[in-house]
Amino acid sequence: MIVKSLACALFALGALAPPAARAADAPVGFTTIGVPGNTALRGDAANHLSVTVWYPAPAGTPTQPLDIGPPGTPFFSEGSAAPDAPLAETAPLPFVVVSHGTGGTSMDLSWLCSALAAHGYLVASVNHPGNNALEAPTVAGTTLWWMRADDLSRTIDGVLANPRFGPHVDRARIGAAGFSIGGYTVLALAGARGDAAQLQAYCERKPQTPVCSGEATPTIPDIREQSVKLEASDPAYRAALAANAQSHRDPRVKAVFSIAPAIGPAFVAASLGEIAIPVEIVAGFGDPIVPVADNAIPDALGIPNAQLTLLPKPVAHYTFLTNCAPAGAARFAPICIDAGPERIAVHAATSELAVSFFARTLR
Repeated sequence: MIVKSLACALFALGALAPPAARAADAPVGFTTIGVPGNTALRGDAANHLSVTVWYPAPAGTPTQPLDIGPPGTPFFSEGSAAPDAPLAETAPLPFVVVSHGTGGTSMDLSWLCSALAAHGYLVASVNHPGNNALEAPTVAGTTLWWMRADDLSRTIDGVLANPRFGPHVDRARIGAAGFSIGGYTVLALAGARGDAAQLQAYCERKPQTPVCSGEATPTIPDIREQSVKLEASDPAYRAALAANAQSHRDPRVKAVFSIAPAIGPAFVAASLGEIAIPVEIVAGFGDPIVPVADNAIPDALGIPNAQLTLLPKPVAHYTFLTNCAPAGAARFAPICIDAGPERIAVHAATSELAVSFFARTLR
């Protein structure tokens, strides 16, 4: 199906293949750095962003499983990498910043970050304050969407200024990728603007949609009510909430890869039409959390020349989270229901799409 300049590809799960063979299965390193942020309003007075950086490691570097959770009984596990490995001696690297979903962490898309790093990218994935699994959630962290885009811009600043990584970045080749509200975040970096009133009107029409009912924000299920109260009582929050409607375009970002983007009804249509960089959107037809008919499809239709890849049912929302280990499947059953070979196959296919997309667009 092609609408305007929109390419829509449908893949049967049985046809999904792993990414093209990497050079000698190139080893990947990763480490954590801190960069200055604007975080106090969201509950972190330190104004500090925690960022996981992924990068090509020297050939022969020993790696270990990418386990997330308690040692010996991880909740999530997929792929391998070398913690704190040296950076391979390479030409300047293209650079991709990555944004996780609501209540996630910088490790949620480790399958994508490591795949990009194995193909020669420097990748930086940030923990968004007040909206991650490692600290208490806050109303501001969940609803001040533009501050997530600001986190990514500040992550770019911090990595470029970092003495270990900055000198190795090709500053003309910077992209962004994100999942769920992170998919919204990277579209905001591309120039899309949000309007909370539009989302409110959508929720009045479709109150049972997870983003409206609270199902999509289980740590703060009454998020809409709490936001209204905070807006009435806190001038700083009120001003920051109004800033959602402003442009948060970062001109350094040359291409955006958005996975299952959320809160599409909040986007101002005219702002989507003004996006002038390459955009690819990937989502699952079986997504009950952010239905593609209200999110991925209208987002892609509104962006000039956007490419949309829709994976068929049963590909859903949490399919794009990293694979669940047995302990994770037992503890987090709702987000692990499709864990296993099918989820890994979707990750492989999506990684291949991302590698191909950034190869074309970050020339």
